[in-house]
Parts: sequence; structure tokens; C-alpha cells
Amino acid sequence: MKSLCAIAVSLLLLAGCSSKQEKMKKELTDFIHRHDSVLIPLYKQTAMAAWEAAISGKPEDFKKSEALNLKMVALYGDRKSLKKLEEIKISGMITDTLLNRQLDHLYRSFLMAKADTAKLNAIVRMETMIEQKYGNFRTEVKGKKLTDNDVDDILKNSRDAGLQKEVWEAQKKIGPIVADDIKKLVKMRNEVSRDLGFRNYHQMSLTLSDQDPREVNTIFDELDSLTKKSFARVKDDIDAYFVNYYKLKSRSDLMPWNYQDRFFQEAPKIYDVDLDKYYVDKNLETLTTVYYDGIGLPIGEMIGKSDLYEKPGKNQHAFCTDLNNEGDVRVLCNIKPNSKWMNTMLHEFGHAVYDRNIDTSLPFILREPAHTFTTEAIAMMFGRFSKNPQWLRDMAGISEEEKMKIAENSFKTLRLEQLVFSRWAQVMYRFEKGMYENPDQDLNKFWWDLVEKYQLLKRPEGRNEPDWATKIHIATYPCYYHNYLLGELLASQFYYHIVGSVLKSGDYKFQSFAGKKEVGTFLKEKVFVPGSRWYWNEMIERATGEKLTAKYYAKQFVE
Repeated sequence: MKSLCAIAVSLLLLAGCSSKQEKMKKELTDFIHRHDSVLIPLYKQTAMAAWEAAISGKPEDFKKSEALNLKMVALYGDRKSLKKLEEIKISGMITDTLLNRQLDHLYRSFLMAKADTAKLNAIVRMETMIEQKYGNFRTEVKGKKLTDNDVDDILKNSRDAGLQKEVWEAQKKIGPIVADDIKKLVKMRNEVSRDLGFRNYHQMSLTLSDQDPREVNTIFDELDSLTKKSFARVKDDIDAYFVNYYKLKSRSDLMPWNYQDRFFQEAPKIYDVDLDKYYVDKNLETLTTVYYDGIGLPIGEMIGKSDLYEKPGKNQHAFCTDLNNEGDVRVLCNIKPNSKWMNTMLHEFGHAVYDRNIDTSLPFILREPAHTFTTEAIAMMFGRFSKNPQWLRDMAGISEEEKMKIAENSFKTLRLEQLVFSRWAQVMYRFEKGMYENPDQDLNKFWWDLVEKYQLLKRPEGRNEPDWATKIHIATYPCYYHNYLLGELLASQFYYHIVGSVLKSGDYKFQSFAGKKEVGTFLKEKVFVPGSRWYWNEMIERATGEKLTAKYYAKQFVE
């Protein structure tokens, strides 16, 4: 009889548990339906308004974008919703994997409801104002206004060190215009973060984006150690090249404006290969379209809706945006027929094919990449092909002889690009981390201390300007930059897996993926379609057989 009683009690407990599970499941399902009914139309309006503001640069368009962003803040500022999500989460009763993933996503999104709505609204207004200042700023030299493309052209191609200095200093004048506003914004973000129980905004940002700040810091320390010696060697090569190029007396005469880039984030042209000449008579739209079509990831419709050329008032940078999570994906660029913009087109449409191929039968809030750096990885993997001699052979039509002629220096160029960027990313990551930890420190000095340490650049004597504030990401895309470097690691991991396991080739040097539809099939099935169904490291392991690792990046660019 005892055993029968025990069984009966167990059955009753199981029935009770099952009943509570069903209740919690229904409450969450109902919550998601109500949330989607408000979120989906608001998301579409907000994304379209931001797109139109970026193209026009008009104050009224930025005002409309700001108003819709404030509505989005209000949507996630409902404390009753957060309380309900906390109740469901704490219960531990949601066992369905897809529902649990949505619960986690919603909880992290609504956690901001604990913050003061007035503070959040003030942050949005400040961000919009600062973004508008960046968008409307034009470098002015000798009374002539220059676009960002003009600035890049002078820094890269002029041998007039005096003109380079003048242009470099002129484009830095956006710094004093926005620096005080950014400092205020940093403190506002920190205040909200502390209200939510975090030490500062940097810690909160990484945590809420599903990253462990300690793990990210460990990766950056590891990569610093991994690239330090290799970078120092190539930096010696760069300096030796430029001393001769500018006919200087010694390396000590080299200054930041002599490195062909306003931040030394892109590799200077020191090797005897002119990649720009292969694109000067090419239509970058056509090359991009034909390439992606060839690997089974068509982009024609997205190209048609994109905005790809310079115009007054338009945002001078480049980005990809998904306007509705249903397939309306667009790219903003300012293309010129050169290697840089070929890279950018391949990069941005890498984002685009990811967004476009996410399974639209997924719940709306999971129709996004597994993580922001996983979409960066895809974009970076494709962007690298702009400097790949096999890609130039397959897509730009250079001869086999020309391919072999430029192969070594093309790889050296790509390797240099990676090492230069990895050190620049160290500056950005550590500056933002330190800035949010102590926004009252001398940020001008802190910035140049990091530049000297990680990029081995010499700070201009007596310069005390907010040069850190000239990098738009610090203000408008905060605590995001580290994802670019994580993306580079994953790009190498994806590349090695595709070459070895999808194409089943042992040739890791001469690959372009051109015409290989199995590449598109693999990416769609294993990376794109799942969207945010799984945590990012689970997706990576399912796709490549391993969790995120730096070993393939090291194998490709360091060893």
C-alpha cells in the first residue's frame, strides 16, 4: 500500500507541476503575442525613419527618427512587463527551447524598464543630436569642404606631408564639437547602468548582449600577446618604407598623418601591388551582384533598394539595415571604384545576405543574427576577398600570370591589414572600457597613451585635443567595436571550415568561393536560417564543429 500511495502522490505532484508549466507557458505565449502586436509596426517605422534620415541628413528626418526611438524606449520601459517576465523566468517552468530563448531575449530587453524613463529619453535625444553633428560635419581645408572620400584620398595618396597634416588636423575638428556632449552622454549611460545594478555602461552593455566581460577581456589580452611581436615587426617595415617614401631624415620624423589613414586602423600601402587599378574601370554594383548570385545568395532586389553613391547631407559611412525582419534589407554606401569600396560592398552585402536568409517563420524577435559579431564575421570573410588574387582572377578578370605576380604581396597586404586592425581594435576596446570606468580622467591623454602602446604611433608634440571624439562609434555605437575583432576571429574559423569541410580542398591560399553554390547552401543552412534560435557559441559549434577559437586567425595571419 505504501508504494501505491507514493505513486499516487507522485502522480499528483507531476500533474500539479504540469498544470503550472502549462499556465506559465500560456502566460509567456500571450505576452509575446501582445508584445509583437506593438513591436512589429513600431520596429518597421523606426527602421525606415533612421534609413531616411541617414540618406537626407535633414533635421526634420532626424527629429522623426528620434521620436520613434523614444517610443521604442517607452515600449521596453514597462515595469509591469518586466515583473511578469521575471516571474516566469524565476519559475523555471519554461522548458520549450524556442520559448525559453524568447524569454531570455525579452528579459534582457525589458531589464531597462528598471531605469528612469526620463533618463533614457534624455540619452536618446543626446544620441540623436550628436549623430546629427557627425552627419553634417565636413572637413574644411583652405576654404574648401571635403568629403570623407576626399580626406581618405589625400591621406593615402599625397606625398605632401604638410598637406597631410593640414587635412588630418582639419578632420579632427569634429572632436571639440562633440566631445563635451559625449562626456555628458557617457555619464548619463553610466548613471542608468548603476540604477540597474551594474558598475558602468561598458559592463552592462556586454552583459546584456550575452557576453561575459571577463571572457572578452581575456580574449583581448590573448590577442594582444598573440599579435604584439608580429605587429612590431611589420610596423618596422612600415616605418622604413615611409621614411624613404616621404624622404625623411629618420623614423622619429614620422607622425600619425603619415600613415595614410586618419586613425591608422587600415593598413597603409607599402607593398608593391596596386589593388585599386583592378577596380578603376569596374562597376562595383555589378561585381558584387554577380559574385553573390554565383554562390547562391542573390542580392539583386536588395541592390535595387539600396543607396550606394555620394549625395549632399547623406551619411558618409556605410551600413546595412533590415527594415522589417521580413526581407526588406538595404545597404547604404558611398562607393568609388577602388579596393576599399569593393571591400565595403562585399562586407555590407555579407551582412545583407545574412539578414535576408534568416528564417522568417521564426518568432519576430529571433529574426536576427545569433550575435552581432557573427554577422560581422560573415561580412569580414567576404570583404577580405577584395584583396584576394584568386577573387580578382575569377571576378575582375585578371590573368593567371597577373594573379601569380601579385599573390605574395596581396597576401602580405591582407596580413598587414589584419595586424594593423587588430592593434587598432585594442585601442578602441580599452579606451571605451577605461572611459566608462572613469569618464573624469584626462581622456585626451588616455587616448594617446593607448595609441602609443598598441599602435606604436608617436603622439604629436603638445597636442591636447579630444581626438578620441572624432571616432563616431564611441558616441553612437558604444561598446560595440570589440565585436569587429571577435568577428575577424570567426571569419577565419568559417573560412577554414568552408575550404576544408565544404569545398574539401587543402588549398587555403587560392580560394574565392566564386561560383561555388555549396558555399551559399552551407551558410544558409548552418549560419543564416537559424537566426537567433541558438546562443552564438552553440550556433558556431553546430556550424563548424568547434566553439569560437582564435587558432584559425593565428594560423591565417600570425603564424
